[in-house]
This record gives sequence, C-alpha cells and structure tokens, in this order.
Amino acid sequence: MHIDGYCPGCGGGDGHQSCKIVKCAITTSSPEFCSLCSEYPCKNYEHITDFDSFITHQNMFANLKKLNNIGIEQYKKELEEKIKILNLLLNKYNDGRKKSFYCLAVNLLELNDINEVISKLNEKTRNETDLKKKAKIAQELFNSAAKNKNITLKLNKKRK
Repeated sequence: MHIDGYCPGCGGGDGHQSCKIVKCAITTSSPEFCSLCSEYPCKNYEHITDFDSFITHQNMFANLKKLNNIGIEQYKKELEEKIKILNLLLNKYNDGRKKSFYCLAVNLLELNDINEVISKLNEKTRNETDLKKKAKIAQELFNSAAKNKNITLKLNKKRK
C-alpha cells in the first residue's frame, strides 16, 4: 500500500496523515507490504473491509494473502495485466457511465475470469458499433461472471 514512499490510495496528499496504515509505514521500518510484517494483521486492520471508500476494500486480505503465496513479481504481473484490461475497457467499452463499474469488476474478479469475459465480449461485440450497446453487453457479462463467484459489483458504502 505504501511503495517507494508514496501511496496513491484513499484521499491523496503528501503523507496521507489520516491513513493509519500509511502513517505506520512512514513512521516504522515496516516491510514494503503489510502482509510481510510480523505483526500483520494488526489493530490498523480492524474493520477495514467493512465498508469501501471510492475504491473497494473487499479483497484486501485475499490480495495480501495472494501476494504472499505467489510472490511480489508474479503479483505485480497480474496487476499490470489487469491495468491493461481496465484501459481496454475504458477505451473501447465505456459509454461514459461505466468507469467505476469496470474498476470494481477488474479489482474483484480473478484474472482468468476477467480474461474469459473479455473473450466473450470480443466475440459478442465484433460487429457492434454502438458504444452504449457494447457497454451494456460488457456490464451483463461482468455481472454474470461475478454472480457465478458470489461477488456483487457494487461498493459497500457506509450508511450515514
């Protein structure tokens, strides 16, 4: 979450002083990833996945576990592939209303599931030129893939 002295996450700004996780990373000689720390999961992680901010926290623990299991380099490769797919979706299938949806889908689904959706999407939209129709097909395919994995592609917002 705090790589090379910078965290691009929740809230922005230098130091991210309101974020207890980044504050810990700045003030201690912690490892590059929290999950590599001997104290992980610590009190900073209590209730952290209960609600989302503008990004989802739903896979936070699973992602850190995956990072530990497959290693940083392989995990980084997966994230880079997801970034490429997200850019493809935003450039070819975004009708101006799907950015958050695609971010959630790419974040919450496994790479193999995303690639399956992209394959079906390419097939189903091969002759389609209407962007709204392409976006609708993409949303339907991602929702179907998510439903098969018991995933809801919505942010879990805290009620006021």
